[in-house]
Amino acid sequence: MSAELLLEETLIKRSQQKKRTSPLNYKERLFVLTKSRLTYYDGRAETCCLLQQKKFRRGSIELSRIRCAEIVKNGGGIIPCQNKYPFQVVYDTNTLYVFAPSHDSRSLWVQSLKEEIKDNPAVLTKFHPQFWQEGSWLCCRQAEKQAPGCSEYNLFGDISRKPLPPIPGEERKNDRRRPPPPLPPVTDDDDDDGEDDDDDDEEEEEMVVALYDFPGAEPHDLSLVKGGEYVILEKCDVNWYKARNEYGEEGYIPSNYVTEKKSGNLVQFVWYSKQVNRNKAEELLRKEDKEGAFIVRDSSTAGTYTVSLYAKSAAGDGGAAIKHYHIKRTQGSPQQFYLAEKHLFSSIPDLIEYHKHNAAGLVARLRYPVGKQDKSAPSTAGFSYEKWEINPSELTFMKELGSGQFGQVRLGKWRAQHKVAIKAIREGAMYEEDFIEEAKVMMKLSHPKLVQLYGVCSQQKPIYIVTEFMEHGCLLNFLRQRRGSFSLGSLLSICQDVGEGMEHLEANGFIHRDLAARNCLVNDSLVVKVSDFGMARYVLDDQYTSSSGAKFPVKWSPPEVFNFCRYSSKSDVWSYGVLMWEVFTEGRMPFEQSQNHEVVTLVTKGHRLYRPKMATPTIYDIMHLCWHERPEERPSFSQLCLMISNALEGDTPPPN
Repeated sequence: MSAELLLEETLIKRSQQKKRTSPLNYKERLFVLTKSRLTYYDGRAETCCLLQQKKFRRGSIELSRIRCAEIVKNGGGIIPCQNKYPFQVVYDTNTLYVFAPSHDSRSLWVQSLKEEIKDNPAVLTKFHPQFWQEGSWLCCRQAEKQAPGCSEYNLFGDISRKPLPPIPGEERKNDRRRPPPPLPPVTDDDDDDGEDDDDDDEEEEEMVVALYDFPGAEPHDLSLVKGGEYVILEKCDVNWYKARNEYGEEGYIPSNYVTEKKSGNLVQFVWYSKQVNRNKAEELLRKEDKEGAFIVRDSSTAGTYTVSLYAKSAAGDGGAAIKHYHIKRTQGSPQQFYLAEKHLFSSIPDLIEYHKHNAAGLVARLRYPVGKQDKSAPSTAGFSYEKWEINPSELTFMKELGSGQFGQVRLGKWRAQHKVAIKAIREGAMYEEDFIEEAKVMMKLSHPKLVQLYGVCSQQKPIYIVTEFMEHGCLLNFLRQRRGSFSLGSLLSICQDVGEGMEHLEANGFIHRDLAARNCLVNDSLVVKVSDFGMARYVLDDQYTSSSGAKFPVKWSPPEVFNFCRYSSKSDVWSYGVLMWEVFTEGRMPFEQSQNHEVVTLVTKGHRLYRPKMATPTIYDIMHLCWHERPEERPSFSQLCLMISNALEGDTPPPN
């Protein structure tokens, strides 16, 4: 082990789980960095013993799981421990906060970690530069712990080369071998609790509520019953948790099937729909067609909410009207919520409950919550934890859906109950061995706007790729078949769906390489999802992989791709602008009068696609931002999603 040793120093770590903040949350630990792991030990033991006796180990993280290592900008907050130079290690769904005794010490740890993780596949593109504290990120005030970062992450450098101002009354500590002064007395903890925390006896158990039924597919799974409560034992990765039910049974559960049980968590209520924008809210309410039908949804501003309400009597002409009301908050403490200023409530559920019985300035009472009653369960990242190889005997083949780049695609069922799409890979169509290895990574990319990869059948020929089944097929055909029936809002909503899927790929450092309407699919709820991400790397067809080939997607590619084959998230942004153009022309071919070589000349000279009739100047401006010649001048997908969300919104002010 000594041959691998890179760094060793006594530092202070902050508890990752505790709700309260006090000196007891900060523990002195001996941190040891090797070429493969970051491990921390009880700082009160002798170093020679630590490396030999496992019982002193308090946590260990494989470097391959680390997604970000960076300093933390404190923003003037008080740090209740002796070490005043914090840095963060983000791995899986966790953030480990560590406090170094000096600026030089912190810089050395951060730079050493960055050097070791630079080739990790899931390194973040954005991170949070300040602490997660008391239920929100101090840097951007987002209230969801897994919210995408708000600052560009530099994998190769420290975001602050300058030393922080000296702490009043405290000298710089340059001697890294000298341990910091002792902390206040704490209860001795002899248990090895792994990497989550070292205070099991004081920790509150994390309780979750099941949002959907989950019939466990494998013996090591734990079945969920909608509305049931479960204790989280371990967060294995971002997609799967280990949990225990009320009968003491333990097993793996999909993380997107549960939500934390706490008073401020709206996901547990039937009237809240997280993934619904203004346009989709209106579609759902019109479909319900009931006086007082309503949805509570996220506003375009992070951390705020909107009530969308349907009232037949409000239009005045016998028709129906849909009003959108921001839920407002009072200033000061304690904070209160209101729709009408005269009626204040300590929580949003209390507000909703009151307005179920009293309109109090709204166009109608909140009578019928819409959206979740019959909502189908989301896809899981694989059928079970760590299950990517699927037994072909468990697949039932049904009708043919079409033929793709790699071979035939058919509708099927897994274990006679779960609808799937099955792609049979034609021999010689792809680099099979490379893809099978990458499939394990691709399966972990799980998001409501990405077509889920469930697994592969790789032990026979042809190999099968098993994915989520999307009832309405590819977006391009969907647009063409329904040409003339789309509203401006529904076209924007399609673009938003694709943008959210791409934002998730961008946040995980994953490049699509072939984004276009033909590579997006539509399900029976008319949700559009991004498909075939990263698959272009495994194509063996020279016509498709060479920019001189007739099949190469030149019309969706930026200059740096068709000239130099330089792919990045910013080349995906260019393709997204072309996809927006496809959507707003309802499925027309970009540069339809030009051949590929002519398009290369046109784009190189600065020519861009014309504004579609259905696109407003503002929407066309968003497309044009995607088509900057210089990649660094193009917006990120998180910025694009915000622009489109703002274009979709326009909420009704609160009643007087």
